Amino acid sequence: MVMFFTPKQAMQLSTTAGMMMAEAQMVIAMRLWGLAGLWNTTPEESYRMVAEKADAVLQSTLRAGEAALSGKGAASVAMAALKPVRRRTRANLKRLQERGPNLPR
Repeated sequence: MVMFFTPKQAMQLSTTAGMMMAEAQMVIAMRLWGLAGLWNTTPEESYRMVAEKADAVLQSTLRAGEAALSGKGAASVAMAALKPVRRRTRANLKRLQERGPNLPR
């Protein structure tokens, strides 16, 4: 098992993590604006933003465990753990962006 990241792996991991964090911040902002009545969100959004965390942690843990048990290196394990979280943040961002702001009429 490879214990160190190559420069390419480090760049891929940091880029993916950076994108996930930026997307997560945008999702948080839109959800907060929704709670304040400034963004079009559904009543289920408050439940969703709590409930999805447990599933994301579970999926992340499973994927990292699978990668580690199959002998993958540290970078592959980290990327496997990050992928389910990034998939969810990207989907949330797209969904909330499509709903748009709640502008006065």
